[in-house]
Amino acid sequence: MAKTITLRLSDEEYDLYSHAAKAVKRPISNLINYLAQKKLEDDLFADQIEMDEILGNPRLVTALQNGSNDAKQMKGAFVDVSDI
Repeated sequence: MAKTITLRLSDEEYDLYSHAAKAVKRPISNLINYLAQKKLEDDLFADQIEMDEILGNPRLVTALQNGSNDAKQMKGAFVDVSDI
């Protein structure tokens, strides 16, 4: 079931989205939804080229499998990146 959210935009941000939406003949809400989904997919998921590179590296695949097994067994320590 679809959910509705409220998004607060400055006048400048609204104008930017409004002009972009008109240029691609979409409603503003549809454009924002499309751009948000695209950004998430680009940032969170590996594309086919990246997956081919990962799976083509046996040492990396073994290291990832070992890390996954260690995480399942709660082995190791988590690193707080704010300390780096």
